Amino acid sequence: MKIATAQYPITLHPNFQSWQNHTEKWVQSALTENAELLLFPEYGSMELISIFSEEIRQNICQQVIELNSLKESFCQTFEDLAKKYEIIIVAPSFPVLENGKIYNRVYVFSKKGLVGYQDKFFMTRFENEEWGISSAPKVLSLFETPWGSFGIQICYDVEFPIGAQLLCANGAILILAPSCTESIRGATRVHIGARARALENQCYVAVSQTINNAEWSPAVDINFGYSAIYSTSDENFPEDGIVAIQKPQMEGWLIENMNFELIEGVRENGQVFNFKDSSHYKMTFLLENITIKKVKV
Repeated sequence: MKIATAQYPITLHPNFQSWQNHTEKWVQSALTENAELLLFPEYGSMELISIFSEEIRQNICQQVIELNSLKESFCQTFEDLAKKYEIIIVAPSFPVLENGKIYNRVYVFSKKGLVGYQDKFFMTRFENEEWGISSAPKVLSLFETPWGSFGIQICYDVEFPIGAQLLCANGAILILAPSCTESIRGATRVHIGARARALENQCYVAVSQTINNAEWSPAVDINFGYSAIYSTSDENFPEDGIVAIQKPQMEGWLIENMNFELIEGVRENGQVFNFKDSSHYKMTFLLENITIKKVKV
């Protein structure tokens, strides 16, 4: 299976149609290399704030509420593209308003349409203290495809082992980490987390990040990032565990063929048994139970 992971700039748009055209061009550019799964970054949806008034743009709390008026159209756009091109699209995360709380949500689309979503568990200080984004109910979605299963760990989530471990224990061979960070430090933390999750679970982890500056948006004004795909460092895998990596701040897709048969092989006959040995202990939240929801893609 061929995956495309985006280094994505937050772009200014005059209207919704402009954003739709822009999005389809990105999808089409990945398809020129026959990508089958497209991963967009965390908070890439925030570029839609650009079509609102300056007053809304500058109010980081009000803009999220106003953005929800576009949620259905946002989802319909990606649903139409996934059906049209018969691909899997992991859309840029969208701050959804539900029951008075805002959750950071990643929707997943296939030729079937909207198949499911994953919400973010761990909030950064900015999300929690300034933006009003809440930690979501503890449900992990496991997306099942003909080539194998994947899960999603959004940005800060991938810096903790609990989600990826539970996903992989239930069948995931690929973890997707859409991310939005404003500094080298932030991007580094996400990539270190992604590499650790690939090592612990002997799986692939793909990172997509926002890049460049959007000075008109106080929430995502500064962005630093790069795309990468990581694996365990074992036989038949890269010695450093880096399958592919893109130069930082360079707009475009990182596209790579993935051989998922290697995952089963290394888990059964690797130089080490990180994945098997992780079954000797259990991680959980002290005050909440975690539910695994299996989704057919």
